[in-house]
Amino acid sequence: MTTGAAPARTGGPADLAGLRQLAVATLDANWEHDHTVPSRTLYPHQWSWDSAFIAIGLAQVRPHRAWRELASLFRAQWADGRVPHIVFNPAMRVGAYFPGPELWRSAIAEGAPAVDTSGLVQPPVHALAAWLAYRRAPGPASLAALRRLYPALVAQQRYLADRRDLGGDGLVCIVHPWESGLDNSPAWDEPMAAVQAEAAVMRAYRRHDTMHADAAHRPTDLDYARYLAIVAAYRDGGYSDRSLADGHPFLVECPLFNAAFGAAEHALARIATLLGADPGPHRARAARITEAVVRRLYDPATGTFAPRDLRTDRLVGPRTVLGLAPLLLPDLPTAQADALVVEARSARFGVARRMDRPLPSHDRTAPEFEPLRYWRGPSWLNLGWLVRRGLLAHGHPDLAAGLRHSMISLVAGAGCHEYFHPDTGAGLGSPAFGWTAALLLDLLAEDVEVESD
Repeated sequence: MTTGAAPARTGGPADLAGLRQLAVATLDANWEHDHTVPSRTLYPHQWSWDSAFIAIGLAQVRPHRAWRELASLFRAQWADGRVPHIVFNPAMRVGAYFPGPELWRSAIAEGAPAVDTSGLVQPPVHALAAWLAYRRAPGPASLAALRRLYPALVAQQRYLADRRDLGGDGLVCIVHPWESGLDNSPAWDEPMAAVQAEAAVMRAYRRHDTMHADAAHRPTDLDYARYLAIVAAYRDGGYSDRSLADGHPFLVECPLFNAAFGAAEHALARIATLLGADPGPHRARAARITEAVVRRLYDPATGTFAPRDLRTDRLVGPRTVLGLAPLLLPDLPTAQADALVVEARSARFGVARRMDRPLPSHDRTAPEFEPLRYWRGPSWLNLGWLVRRGLLAHGHPDLAAGLRHSMISLVAGAGCHEYFHPDTGAGLGSPAFGWTAALLLDLLAEDVEVESD
């Protein structure tokens, strides 16, 4: 791809078959006995929302592995219902990843599992993944696996609703940027600036990410110093959520996290119906979440959604792809859905007619846009995949088709990279990334329609 050009068109069925083969080979190479590592180099353990996205793709080609993927993650669920964002592989040597289990020390916490984990969570896309895994490969085995997983998915949602509604308004509060999934997004610059830490702190640690990826593409040492300060504050309180509102350094209601929270209840309603359970409570909670997302996080002045910093009780941050995530909510009111489509088609994120340009993670027109640095500009398949679902759900199949084309073209041009330059299409981060391969498989299954999900 050339700078500023639209992605090249992929060829015929042979080209698509080759992409499918590449995706399957990537997932097979990253399989680790009962789960898939996101990357053999950068991320050698199990990550929470990675496993959810990976299960969606595995259902297309290895359905039994899709259910093993989810089951292995939920075996590390804490007694309070939280699903940790990292589950550490005990076979890996100490120091193989930073920050590793020796920093998290999850065993100190009441209700932590026997295996070492982090104490944080990630966007709850797991119920949606479970529902889609069943839809992609229905049958008795999938139904039995879904039935076994359903109580754990309910417990995950109950934890978020009961323990993390720190504002008392029906939304989940994240307590670390890592919980958003978009670690160093410009959305967090303002709340992170209030976290007391110095870059010099990192002299005591050895980062492994910059050994496998260009440091100019990764979060800075100051970012990491602040990340560790927040982890220490949470860990030293035993990972208890009871006292977070009394001074925890990072408390934010995130649009993407809460959109996933609401979408999970819609998925659980479908699962409950299939299993003969009552879908009513899930539908009721989904409606409450959507109402709260609009009431608390929508900014009518900009026509998009923004994070709310609970420490200042105001919307913060520049316009990022987080603001488009509420399209995931099928009951998002028409006024807000239409405003988000305008935002998605603007020069900030797409193009006016087709949206066949790679979706950036941050506003292309903003001064802090960095097309090479992690979540400060590059294009990620998981974000495009989520926005595409939202476009389909709200009646924009033409825009969804353009976005699908852009994502397939990125992989056709650069392979299954972790993320991509949003203008040139150059592959960035890990060259063999799990969720890129998995979501490519889902995108290549053209017969899948969101409306039938």
